[in-house]
Order: sequence, then C-alpha cells, then structure tokens
Amino acid sequence: MQNSPGSDEIPEPNFAERVRTMLHRGRTGALSTWSAKLEGYPFGSIMPYGVAPDGSPTFFVSSLALHTKNLRRDPRASLLVGATAAEDPLAVGRVTLVGEVGPVEDAVLDAVREDYLARHPSSRAWVGFGDFSFHRLAVRDAWYVAGFGAMGWIDAADLRAASPDPLADASDEIVAHMNENHADALVAYAKAFAGLDATVARMVEVDRLGFRLRAEAGGQASEARLAFPAPVATPEEARKALVRMVREARERLGAR
Repeated sequence: MQNSPGSDEIPEPNFAERVRTMLHRGRTGALSTWSAKLEGYPFGSIMPYGVAPDGSPTFFVSSLALHTKNLRRDPRASLLVGATAAEDPLAVGRVTLVGEVGPVEDAVLDAVREDYLARHPSSRAWVGFGDFSFHRLAVRDAWYVAGFGAMGWIDAADLRAASPDPLADASDEIVAHMNENHADALVAYAKAFAGLDATVARMVEVDRLGFRLRAEAGGQASEARLAFPAPVATPEEARKALVRMVREARERLGAR
C-alpha cells in the first residue's frame, strides 16, 4: 500500500528502476576501455548507446575505432551515463555500469538493431558497412549516485529485473505543464502535504510513485517529495492523481 501525501515515508523508485529509466531516456555516455597502446591506462570515448531487452547498453562500433581495438584486446569496460545536467551537475543522477563488451548474440540482434536505430537514426547510413557491428556491455555491477548523499551499488540481476518508469517519456512534459500552468496548485501541495510555508513552488521531477517539489519562502529554498495516492501507469492517470491531490490540498488549507 502506498503512503498518503505528506506521510513520513514517501515511496520512491528503487535504484535499479532509476537506472533503467535513466538509460531509457539517455542517448550518449562515456565509454572507458583499457588502452592497447598505453598499457594500464584507461581510454575514454563519447559513445552513443542503445538498450538491449535485458537492460544492457548496446553499441554500434567500427572495427577501426580505437575503443574497438582496445576491447578486442581486453573486453573489460565501463559506461558512464548521467541525467541532464542542472546548474550543479553533481546534484543530478548518474551511473557507471561495469562489465565486459562483446558482439550481440543472434537471438537478440534484431531487437537491438531496431532499438539502436530508433535512438540514432543517422546510424542507418552505416548499417551496410562490413566494419560496423553491434556490441553490448554485459553488466556485472553498477554504481549509482542519485545526488548528494544517496548512492550505492546495484546488482546486475536487479538491474535486469527492473523496468523504466512508465512516465519516462512524458515526465518532461508533465513537469513543464505543471510549472507553466499550475503554479498555485504546486504551492498548495507544498503547504498542505509538506508543511512548507511556500510562496513559490516548482515541480522538479515526476515518476509513477510521486513527484518532487522545490519551494521558496523568504529567500529560503527547500525540497520535498510527495506521493501519489496510488501508483500511476500513464500520463492520464498522473493528471487525475494531481487533480485529486490539489482538491485535497485546498480542503486541508481551507480547514486551517
């Protein structure tokens, strides 16, 4: 059962689900391989990626690229993926996925190709070239940093079992809509459910379980996470939950 808005224990997606959501929304990361030329030294590359059905990152690489030559010699690698940078890039989520890179198996090659080309349409021009092929990072472990003070290792099995948040593709639109059109509702949420004496409030992020607000009053800023009355699975369900919550918020505030 989900906690009610404003309760002490606000439900949040676990780390594995957050990482699957981040990978789903992202397109490019930083791939680190072991240099074949300078033994013992890491070599970094900007790497567009896709996501295989099991959640592992996939790459469409040329055999002529230095990172591919490095991987041919030593398949151990890591991929760093970060959320869209805010004013402080250390305050947003990021994950380092560690494992071995190898060719994509025939059984999932069609699904990997379809996903990758949907994410990176310009790569279709290279599909017919013999020196390009699809590879994937078989994740052994992942280190996730949610922001200041929240971080931890994620087991590869937990990552494979997780799914992207159902609002992942609509979350930016929901956040923008609330901030542009419902400033009064956001202030009501902050006051009624988080106990904040807010004069201004903005939605920072939203997921199937709830959302985070940043509120200001008297030049002081604070953040709070609020839970939906029940988990949502679609943008329409999120809209209904937000409408229900603003009604309850105004009732609470009117009764004070």
